[in-house]
Amino acid sequence: MAMAYPKLYNVLSFYLATIIAISQFLISILPYLNPITLLITLADALLSLYLRSCGLCPCTVELDDQTTMNFWVANSRRSNKPALVMLHGYGGNSKWQFIHQVGSLSQSFYLYIPDLLFFGKSYTNRLERTEVFQAKCVAEGLKRLGVERFAVYSISYGGYVAYWLAEMYPELVEKVVVVSCGVGMTEEQKREQINKVGSNALNLLVPESAHDLRLLVNLTMHKPGPFKWVPDIFLHGFINVTYKQHRKEKLELAEHLLRKKADIDLPILTQETLIIWGDKDDVFPAYLAYQLQRQLGPKSKVEIIKDTGHAVNMDSPISLNALITSFVLRYS
Repeated sequence: MAMAYPKLYNVLSFYLATIIAISQFLISILPYLNPITLLITLADALLSLYLRSCGLCPCTVELDDQTTMNFWVANSRRSNKPALVMLHGYGGNSKWQFIHQVGSLSQSFYLYIPDLLFFGKSYTNRLERTEVFQAKCVAEGLKRLGVERFAVYSISYGGYVAYWLAEMYPELVEKVVVVSCGVGMTEEQKREQINKVGSNALNLLVPESAHDLRLLVNLTMHKPGPFKWVPDIFLHGFINVTYKQHRKEKLELAEHLLRKKADIDLPILTQETLIIWGDKDDVFPAYLAYQLQRQLGPKSKVEIIKDTGHAVNMDSPISLNALITSFVLRYS
């Protein structure tokens, strides 16, 4: 009989969370009139329910009177699973980017997934737009959540944040996974990649039209699949839900990243680091993975996933999840 109470509690908690999520969705749609935008907003709410079903719950952390960071966090810690922090890149909030990974990775890890500043519900009134400031905010948020040690998995823009998180807080970060990130690029390499993308690099990172979003997907995904058949009206709805809010600040983050000078004296991380890349990456060519490995030395390792573009989390999530799990759990 005693065994029935925890199960009943879990069932009631899930249904209560479902009711709360639906209520929040109904409130959130009131300002919108576009039915397609409403449909995307509903999909966003369903994603929240999915994350809850994976044992996560949303948590807002007030870092100071000007900065708020939203996390999806493990709602219970009853076993010895290690903690894994997941840092997203551009391309929507953390829910959309990690949709193919949360279910698998939550079986092996307690997950902590922040929305970086100006994504999702995370925001600051401060003027800093650097990845160093993002890293400081993530670290402070995790400390307040009581997370003492963790591994970090990061992709694209999140990789810049993870790198400085590991460098500044070695007492917190045990292992690092960097996926498809241009950290360590030379000035010449950066110019070359920007020229390949063209003058609309900022509009690709923060798309404002269906055309820009299609270009972004074609650039980052080697296997776009059914996405190429999605009508423009749905793409506009997705942009309204995921990109429109804090667009100015997102552009400022991207401008800083594109215009800052290359890190000539990039610090060498003390943690074991796994570098994962797609062999068809058109944003950051795969040779940058080996360049970063040479920079980091013997504590780093490179894994190249075949027939995969920049968005490894979308093109090859099963392979990516397996690599992350085996690397982090080894000797943990």
